[in-house]
Amino acid sequence: MSVKDMKDCPPYLREYIFYLRVIKNRSEKTIESYYLDIRLFFRYINENLLPNKPENPDIIINLPFEAVAAVTMADVYEYLNYTTEECGCGEKTRHRKVVALKGFYKALASNKLTSYHIKENPLQNLEVPSPRKTSPKYLDLDDSRRLLDKLDSENKYYERDFCILMLFLNCGMRLSELVGIDLQDINLEDRSLRILGKGNKERILHINEGCAKAIIGYMGVRPAADTNAFFLSSRNTRISGRRVEQIVENALKANGLDGRGFSVHKLRHTAATLMYQYGGVDALVLKEVLGHASVATTEIYTHLTNENVRTALDSNPLSQETAAGTRHKGDK
Repeated sequence: MSVKDMKDCPPYLREYIFYLRVIKNRSEKTIESYYLDIRLFFRYINENLLPNKPENPDIIINLPFEAVAAVTMADVYEYLNYTTEECGCGEKTRHRKVVALKGFYKALASNKLTSYHIKENPLQNLEVPSPRKTSPKYLDLDDSRRLLDKLDSENKYYERDFCILMLFLNCGMRLSELVGIDLQDINLEDRSLRILGKGNKERILHINEGCAKAIIGYMGVRPAADTNAFFLSSRNTRISGRRVEQIVENALKANGLDGRGFSVHKLRHTAATLMYQYGGVDALVLKEVLGHASVATTEIYTHLTNENVRTALDSNPLSQETAAGTRHKGDK
């Protein structure tokens, strides 16, 4: 999202957005997310914390900086309750909103902005709510194979769509990373693929044989276009994230997997899980493959399936032991 698109952005928020982009080197997706979260809070201030509520509280461009600086932690607690009761926000969403607000007020209190600052950070001691950890949802090996095998080979864009699914299921890349692949990022000679991840952090992925064949297959039919983008739309421009989501959604539907919570991001979970379960990949190696900042994030993929747990328990050498009163005659 361009700052120009933030038409109702007050000057102090605009400066913070520039700070995130230029100094903190945040991704555009992160910047947009922070902007939307802070904007909602500013609208809440307009609606609930000003002595004279504006005619249209949704318009934040005229929100006085003094009102923003006067916010207390109690105000934020009430706001978070509002996001739960009125907006229906879940744990993860509230977590993100707190992170966005803490970052904004921290920048103001530490003089990171040139024109706006506050003496003390009112949210310094605000705890970030920890969302409950759940096992990632993923396709099993058979479903993953069917997703690839049942792709319509008569479709005009079959080679492109097959290559997209192969990269998702093998490399575990994010949607933005796949859409952002350029022609010069691919090196088939040394089987490497350059990926630009979160925070513009670059990493190099190995291209396995299946992915190499898929890339070569797509390159053979890829139209000539005046763009470096690898994956092209029907208009021969860089394919959009939404179009990729539709390709995945259609493939899932063709296999009867729609309506079960699977998505593009779940293919990333699938790749990570398959690498861990079948490849014996160490969590630290998996961290590098997925582009995680912390191994703690990667460890969600080191879960065990129910079958793994069942097998492990059944293999215990004491699993056949029974109570003395229930042993059959002849048992020792």
